[in-house]
Amino acid sequence: MATKAIIIGAGRGIRMMPETESYPKCMIDGLGGRRVLDWILDSLISVKVDHIAFVGGYHIEKVIASYPQLRYYHNDKWDNNNVLESLFYAEPEMDSEFIVSYSDIICRSSVLKRLMDSKADVALVVDRNWRQRYVGRTAHPITQAEKVAVRDGKVVEAGKHLSLEKTYGEFVGLAKFSEPAANQMRRHYLDVRNFYLERPFHQAPNIREAYLTDMFEELVDLGVLVETIDIWGEWVELDTPQDLERARRDKVIA
Repeated sequence: MATKAIIIGAGRGIRMMPETESYPKCMIDGLGGRRVLDWILDSLISVKVDHIAFVGGYHIEKVIASYPQLRYYHNDKWDNNNVLESLFYAEPEMDSEFIVSYSDIICRSSVLKRLMDSKADVALVVDRNWRQRYVGRTAHPITQAEKVAVRDGKVVEAGKHLSLEKTYGEFVGLAKFSEPAANQMRRHYLDVRNFYLERPFHQAPNIREAYLTDMFEELVDLGVLVETIDIWGEWVELDTPQDLERARRDKVIA
């Protein structure tokens, strides 16, 4: 079965205001004359991933109007949940190998190619040059980075809580799950979700507020091999107006 992709774009992007006052972050344009979502879709299509789902919430209607070719899932509770729960609105797409991508990142097509070539159960794209990205990045402190710790070539911890000393690199918001790993994650999430609705789930106060990194830690605990695709730069995150200004000024997407 062909590899699918799920793009998570339900949130409002408060830190990007006023850019996101009337549309989600993925619709921001002025990046080489294109929108963020245009870059994401082109990178996926370049590696022959054309079965693409989008989990939307805030102003999903504007994304649908501009990109009718995508498969849509509506996270109508986008202002009361987080990335992991948002991903599982697209649970029907998890019946085969799939890529998951945040909707506010742009990676070079070469990164997608390496991710597609990975044979890992779960492969995370990780920036080894991550500290350099935070030099002068005052609006998004380094403490907010989704960090990973690695031992013997395998991910052992993930999350914003990791100390700089333990950090191997920053998870960029792009990952691939093999079909067996996708099925295991899906079954496990559905089995434990109710239990963790009012209990801490790894670093999150409950599973509704969990990040993908919390699920990566859960998979590690279950014995799933989570590996990294290492990059040095080669991507852009658009979380604040400062990020956007830097991306437009430096023409970092080429």
